[in-house]
Order: sequence, then C-alpha cells, then structure tokens
Amino acid sequence: MFEDNAEFGLGLRLGWEQQNGEARRYVGELSELIGADLAEELLNADQSNEAGIAAQRGRVDLLKAQLSTLMSDSTVILQASAVKHLRSLADELVEKTVWIVGGDGWAYDIGYGGLDHVFGSGRNVNILILDTEVYSNTGGQASKSTPRAATAKYASSGKGTAKKDLGAIAQVYGDVYVAQISIGANEQQAVRAMIEAEAHQGVSVLIAYSTCIAHGIEMSTSMTHQKDAVASGYWPLYRFRPSEDNEGHPFKLDSKKPTKPIREFALAETRFSMLARKDSERSDHLLALAQADADERWKLYSQMAGMERTVAHEEVLVEPVEGDDAAGVPVPKVPAS
Repeated sequence: MFEDNAEFGLGLRLGWEQQNGEARRYVGELSELIGADLAEELLNADQSNEAGIAAQRGRVDLLKAQLSTLMSDSTVILQASAVKHLRSLADELVEKTVWIVGGDGWAYDIGYGGLDHVFGSGRNVNILILDTEVYSNTGGQASKSTPRAATAKYASSGKGTAKKDLGAIAQVYGDVYVAQISIGANEQQAVRAMIEAEAHQGVSVLIAYSTCIAHGIEMSTSMTHQKDAVASGYWPLYRFRPSEDNEGHPFKLDSKKPTKPIREFALAETRFSMLARKDSERSDHLLALAQADADERWKLYSQMAGMERTVAHEEVLVEPVEGDDAAGVPVPKVPAS
C-alpha cells in the first residue's frame, strides 16, 4: 500500500459515501415504520461538530433498537429486506472522517500521481504528510522532498537541486486546504490548521515538519530544532484557506520573517555538516543556493499573502420583486457577452 496510500484513502471515502447514501434512502423508505420525526432528524442532523455527531450516534442507537424489534415482527413482511439492510448500514448515518497519513517518499515521489488525483477529486478527505525529507523507512534515500545541500543515499555529494514545493502545487487547484506546520515551532498554529482541515468540506493537506535520525541530530532536541527550522526560514508556516469571498486573502503566512541564516541551522545537522567536512567548497556553494531558495520562497509567500483569490462559484444577485422593493429573489449572475 506504500505507493497506493492516496488511492486507498479516497476509496474508503467513496465507499462510505455510497453506504451513507444507501442508508439515507432506506430511512426515507421506512420513515413510517421508524417514525417520521426520527427519520427527519436522522436525515437532517447537523454533524458539523462533536456535539452534533454525538447526538446523531444517539439517534442511530435508537434506530437500531427499533429495527431489531421490526426484524422480529412477523407482520413486517413486504419491507423486511429493507429493514435488514438498514440495520446493517445504520452506523453509516454518522459522519465519518478520513485521514490519509504518509511520508514524503510516498507523497512527493512514488505515490505523487495518486495524491494529485485526490487533490483534483474534490472529495472530503484529509491528508497528513510527515515530511522527513528522506526515505526514512527504507534506508535514507533522497526524495524530491530532500533539500538542496543535504546528503543522503543517492545524493552523497549533496543534493544539487531544490526541494519540491508540494504545498504550492496543491494550492493551484484553488479549492484544496493547504497548511505547512511544525508542532515544535508553533503548536497553536498546528492545532488550528488541523481543526480547519477537518472542517473544510473538500480535500485538505497538512505538511508537517518531521525530524528523523537520518538528519543527524540529537532526537531529544527535536522540538527546539523545529523552532530553529522556522526561525531560519527553512520551514515557513502558513495556511491556505479556500474561500468564496471575492476580496479574501486565503494565504496566511503564520511565521515571522527569518532571523537566522540557513547555514547556521543546516550545519547543526549531520546531513549538511558531513558535506562541509568532506568537500567544503561544494558545501559552501550549495548552502549559498539553499539560502537563495529560502529568500526567494519567503519573498514569494509574502506576495501570496497579499493576493486576493476566490474559489470558483456561481454568484447570485438579489433582484427586487415587482411591486415590493423590500423583497427579492436570487438570480444567477450572467456574465456579460
């Protein structure tokens, strides 16, 4: 499932949507047997928060109890099959959350095609990428997430190209929620991003900075090291929140302007300092380019924070009803020819 992570996660969501649709259809068909009030509450329940989901679970428990009674009632013959099927699908009336979790080797490399398919699906799935910037579980090979100047297997002389900006790629779709987080650097921002991702009715992706033994640091200092990553501009924090607001600014840059050079942060890690000891000239060259990468990225993100952008949607104008200036009816806005 390594390379098929995104496809399996999307499949789980599609499967639940199908079962949820079937359960809702049976509730409508059996509303007289289970009670019109309960049926209406089940079909129109607000499940946008924990309290709403808990209330729906209570209704489903009541529904299952009633259906179990109906299944043993010999007078319910014509609708016996529907009762049985709804009993088996009743739990699917409760909103489900799907999280697809994987590393950068999957997300940036071998599973990127499937991940991009999910980005473009518009389905309500959440993605958490634990970005260690290397193939951590297969021996430390370089991935497209590996930063410039870092050493890794297949990049023993330091990776010469820049890291792939997966978050920027996801933002191109416009309706995908995207956040770059680092729980050690800003726990509040990370939690806020997770809550917003869960609330977003569409695809959401969180890219989390994840320290790894392949970085060559003392792992007990992971949290403070993540702060240094953000302070240097190596790992800027942001949230991209799709909105239909025509004057909205969906890109929010959550970290402050870098206060320390990339070189100072990088040489605290063996993956960078190893090259400095082995080939100082190449190390200096690549670290200079890495600083340029960070500077250009910060400049770009700062510009993006000031951009107005809206999710494509049909605008509705309210036109007054004849004879009543205070009333109106919504009319789709027709583009000028």
